[in-house]
Amino acid sequence: MLSKFLGLRYKELVKYWLPTAGTWSAVGAVGLAWATDWHLILVWVPYINGKFKKDS
Repeated sequence: MLSKFLGLRYKELVKYWLPTAGTWSAVGAVGLAWATDWHLILVWVPYINGKFKKDS
């Protein structure tokens, strides 16, 4: 339905911009993890999860 209003040109533009948008989204997610408390975010990553356990 959306392509009916936007047309073929915009459908092609979206096809070419999807990898760029995906890359910038990944960069933004990594930047967000870096800027915030990254221990809380990386505890959900299975391989890294064991590295931050405290012996209490």
